[in-house]
Amino acid sequence: MTPSPALPPRTASRPRPTSGCGPSSASSKTAIHTSRRAPVLGSASSWRPGSVRAILVDAGPLVALLSRKDSHHEEIVAAIKKIEGPLVTVWPVLVEAMYLLSTWAAQKALWEIMETGVVRLLDLDETDAPGMKSLMEKYKDLPMDLADAALVHVAAREDIRTVLTVDKRDFGVYRLPRKGRFTLLP
Repeated sequence: MTPSPALPPRTASRPRPTSGCGPSSASSKTAIHTSRRAPVLGSASSWRPGSVRAILVDAGPLVALLSRKDSHHEEIVAAIKKIEGPLVTVWPVLVEAMYLLSTWAAQKALWEIMETGVVRLLDLDETDAPGMKSLMEKYKDLPMDLADAALVHVAAREDIRTVLTVDKRDFGVYRLPRKGRFTLLP
């Protein structure tokens, strides 16, 4: 596989990103997430498209939640405690977050968040690919990555207008067809 020009090969000067999560801190961070009070509007694990307003979760908040060293950690923890709707995401976001977390302890904590249904994974299949490709072409000047394209595509497909993200710049530009701007949290 040829490395992307935007991502040069890993070297001593470009090591794998670190999360700041070690084995001793991952379990306490999981507790922050799994102890979140039950959503008033329904849980992520019981959410079905069209039932209640879900909130899409980008990779940045997942990383910030599990990394106390992340500059957005406190803000994301506070926001998640206030959110009442179900939290949903897509597999490209999960892949990005796993990569950014980089340690097994942090990745395991993210798996626990997914397995307990605190954040629910929405389906994507080959029928979604043309829509994601079209979005990436439309926003090629940003550029839009696959995780963002998947979130925007699913938002349009499922009529979800709210995104928990630390990427205000890009999500401030993205638009939903016939719906306009996203509501950005926190």
